[in-house]
Amino acid sequence: MAAASPSPSAAAANIMLAIYEKKPLSIDLYRPLRQYISFIYSEREAVNLEDDLSTVKALRSDIERIPDPSPTARRDLLISYFKSLCQIETRFPISPDKDHINTVQFTWFDAFKQKQKAVQQNIHLEKAAILFNLGAVYSQIGLSYDRATVDGRRLASHAFIAAAGAFAYLRDNASTKASMGNSTTVDLSVECAGMLERLMLAQAQECVFENTIAKGSTPGVCAKISRQVGLYYEETLAALNAAPLKDHFEKAWIAHVQLKATLFYAEACYRYGLELHEKEEIAEEIARLRSGVSALTEAKKSSKGAAPQLLDAISKLEVNLNRNLERALKENDRVYLMRVPSPSSLPSLPAFSMVKPMQMNEVLDASKEKMFANLVPDSSAKALSRYTEMVDDIIRTQAEKLQQGSELTRVRLKEMDLPDSILALEGNFHLPEDLKYEVEKVQASGGPAGLEAELQQLRDLRRVNQELLVQTEELLQKEAAEDAQFRSQFGKRWTRPQSSTLTKTLQERLNKFAANLKQAGESDLRIERSLREHSMLMSILDRRPIEGALPSLSRPIMSLDANEDAIVGAVKQSLRQLETLGARRAGLEDMLKEMKRKDDILPKLMTSTGSYDDLFRKEIAKYDHICEEIAQNIEAQEQLLMQIQAQSEEFAAVFNLEDYKASREKCYKQIQAAIAKFKEIKENINEGLKFYVTLQDAITNIKQQCSDFVMTRNIQCREMMEDVQRQMAGFSFQDRKNSGPYPPVGESHQTPRSNSQQQTESQTIAFTSSQTPYYRPPEQPIPGYGHPPPPYSAVQQPSPYHVPPTAVPYPSPQTQQQAPVGHDYSQPAYPGWRGPYNNATAQQPGSLPPTPPYTTPNPYYPHQSGYYKR
Repeated sequence: MAAASPSPSAAAANIMLAIYEKKPLSIDLYRPLRQYISFIYSEREAVNLEDDLSTVKALRSDIERIPDPSPTARRDLLISYFKSLCQIETRFPISPDKDHINTVQFTWFDAFKQKQKAVQQNIHLEKAAILFNLGAVYSQIGLSYDRATVDGRRLASHAFIAAAGAFAYLRDNASTKASMGNSTTVDLSVECAGMLERLMLAQAQECVFENTIAKGSTPGVCAKISRQVGLYYEETLAALNAAPLKDHFEKAWIAHVQLKATLFYAEACYRYGLELHEKEEIAEEIARLRSGVSALTEAKKSSKGAAPQLLDAISKLEVNLNRNLERALKENDRVYLMRVPSPSSLPSLPAFSMVKPMQMNEVLDASKEKMFANLVPDSSAKALSRYTEMVDDIIRTQAEKLQQGSELTRVRLKEMDLPDSILALEGNFHLPEDLKYEVEKVQASGGPAGLEAELQQLRDLRRVNQELLVQTEELLQKEAAEDAQFRSQFGKRWTRPQSSTLTKTLQERLNKFAANLKQAGESDLRIERSLREHSMLMSILDRRPIEGALPSLSRPIMSLDANEDAIVGAVKQSLRQLETLGARRAGLEDMLKEMKRKDDILPKLMTSTGSYDDLFRKEIAKYDHICEEIAQNIEAQEQLLMQIQAQSEEFAAVFNLEDYKASREKCYKQIQAAIAKFKEIKENINEGLKFYVTLQDAITNIKQQCSDFVMTRNIQCREMMEDVQRQMAGFSFQDRKNSGPYPPVGESHQTPRSNSQQQTESQTIAFTSSQTPYYRPPEQPIPGYGHPPPPYSAVQQPSPYHVPPTAVPYPSPQTQQQAPVGHDYSQPAYPGWRGPYNNATAQQPGSLPPTPPYTTPNPYYPHQSGYYKR
């Protein structure tokens, strides 16, 4: 597998184009604007606006000077001046009219053929020229960054994106108006602005491509980005070779753009070939590489005037392409033996754009500018407000008519069951949206077929709970049996409490759990029975698509005149006409809103010398043709609905539509009933799953308590056996003194234990050792014993298992004393046992809290759900 070489186009990274600014002739805006203010408004108003007039004069003078050495300062100057022009445009009418400012002529030279110039007496030329220069300055900023670094290329890409945004704004908002005068230049045309936008995007994408290579991205990603660079250059080249730009630019420009387009197409072929080689798609790799080599060879024929660095990059890329092509041909001849397709038969290379023109609306927004803000007279402002209210009233009235027409159509068609009945005849069934949504929810959750798996989960959880319960009961039974055995063996000397007195609470809880399990099992059986009984009803929900379960509308079996097709065709034709009218209504509403957005009569109000009412009537008349078209649309719709009503009645009679609608409604109700039953069963199953999970936690908790109880009883058993044996040894010593020879120390007079008893004791001791991690002895011993208290002696259970602990299970360290030898085992060995298992009343101060690893279980309320009610 060949590794990707550094991009051959990197050598051409610094070969990019920047645009020169247009040059203007000097002009004085101060004097004409001041004279207009003084004449139309007052000399006082002119004095008050002196600062604004001076600012405009200074900005225009700075525009005319030699460009600022700092491109960013030049950019800010152009933006400020453009906003000022927006303010001037709405307040000062500049045109040849005698009542306007007719002494101002704007002159700008072509940026590419500087002998050509445009001279116009309107502000549109001035605004278009400033926008052009803004795009040019952004391109110069992009060219000023060090594009040999990652950050430099990123900043350059942003600058070229901004330049593309400026040229796009020029094309969309100013080029057309600037080209309407008698004198224009090509550089401000819509075609030229679009070409420059594509060129700037190409250079921005090229910077992104170089950074992608620097980051070590995969060949497939690099190929897509490179191909998009080539596409942008190809679009630029196509615009340069078409009118009116053809022959307007230097040949070096044409050669540069053409070579760049070819270079990045070949680069994409090279990168895509690397990805194909990794996938072992050798045949397509050979075709792609051949296509790239062919493109480079053809491009070099028309490279006159191109930069040497660009030609060098093409040569290096050609070497890489040929090297990989030779390697691929050898591998194909020796290993793959694939048929190489023709390059013309291959699909287009994938491309992905990483750049788009920057939105300039916010950058050039002049709505917050304060310049000439106080210039609008009060009468003009009030007149503008009145006119706006008139326009709003027209639009509101017409919009209501359109909405009422659409709503009327919807209601009438629903009454006639159209177009649903036509669709049903063609096999295109549709459920109501709310019903379809419910069916999709059921199917997404597994549908009726998935309920059996959930029932199996219910059975498994019930079995696990039953097994846990049995294991817990066996623990207590085994401990009780051992205790009974030792009590029988030692008789009255075995003084510790019986197991049954200590495990009463545990047994009661286990019995409750068993009863709950039994009742839950009965509920499970009811669920299974309900699922079996309603499986046929719910089977309709497994139909995919669900529309397949709906009844079909069939043609009549017998027909006298066989005109069914004609009836259906007439209805469908009328529905198409109705749809066309509806689409037209939506277009009329949008047209009204767009007219209002563009309807700015402020300049006319400010220059009007006659009656405002005459002006209003003239301007409002612009909306008359739309209002008339809306009225015609509503009338045509009413006529068409009457026609469709007659056709629908005939259709219903021929196709027996009433019977179909009845069967369809029956099917809808069946689906609704199936959904309701599915939800009911699934809700019961979910409730059962929740119950079993909660019960499992509770049983696991009590099993842990029982294990701890058994462990502690085993420890107690061992110690009591040692104590009893010591007592018996002391009695034997007295007997020996009184009655003769002494038996050996430690020998009991009782019957020797059987092997099973010895094995039980050894198992008890082993069990105690195995439980060591669950038992952490505190520092202070319990009175009378040398072992620590059980860790569960003060465990508190939440309701309904909560049994409050009793008095302090352990005395304080100050009162602890060693028990005498003859300790009374007739009392419980551990005061803690009187807490959890003897229903003590309340916890006394000083009782121990639960200690790890025992945690307080979650509350368990087995009888608060309808799932368990009989």
